[in-house]
Amino acid sequence: MIARFRASFARHPVLSSGFLLALAFVVFFTVRSVTALIYWSDPTHRDQPIEGWMTPRYVVQSWQLPPEVMIEILDAGPMPGRRLTLAQIADDQGITLKDLAARITAATDAHRAASK
Repeated sequence: MIARFRASFARHPVLSSGFLLALAFVVFFTVRSVTALIYWSDPTHRDQPIEGWMTPRYVVQSWQLPPEVMIEILDAGPMPGRRLTLAQIADDQGITLKDLAARITAATDAHRAASK
């Protein structure tokens, strides 16, 4: 099998390299998807209490919210490119983390009530 691949690689180096690159992408994204599936399927990661280290994306995943709801809660435009924690966002907005957590909880409860 290895000898066959070496012969194929010698005859078609560009095609074989492209195949290996595509295979590497498939393996990478498969592993990434499976680890995310395992992590978020664990009930202990759902509806976790708000903490300063969390990012808005983490809260969206944990609380199963649409990203638009989080954008509305944060009174921000599209999510910034860099990953800001909730503590950094609260500091930027001049409010406490407790106030931001209360806003997130209230908006989440309203969203869940509306979607029932």
